[in-house]
Amino acid sequence: MKTTEEVAVTAPASAQEQAQHGYTGNKEAYLRRLKRIEGQVRGIARMVDEDKYCIDILTQVSAVTKALHAVSLGLVEEHIGHCVVGAAAEPDPEARAEAIDAKVKEAADAIGRLLR
Repeated sequence: MKTTEEVAVTAPASAQEQAQHGYTGNKEAYLRRLKRIEGQVRGIARMVDEDKYCIDILTQVSAVTKALHAVSLGLVEEHIGHCVVGAAAEPDPEARAEAIDAKVKEAADAIGRLLR
């Protein structure tokens, strides 16, 4: 275990570097998944262009929809685990309650949009 003298603490150069989102640690994995989904969507467009059988196209649309739902659920989980929990760490009790309410409402609104 390192002592406080051994740990170098450096301040971020900008506010943008300070902003960490819940998904930041998994950003590359999310980008890979989204690129794969993008390829699937291009494949669906190609199928339509080539007049493929409608049920085959619908099967691919379903696969893309499920893949996007998986990404969405991952992002919701990351939001709750990082942003909501982070709001709960606010030292001022009044600000903490407001921050938690705001972050939970954001999550609930996002889930509502996903279910429509």
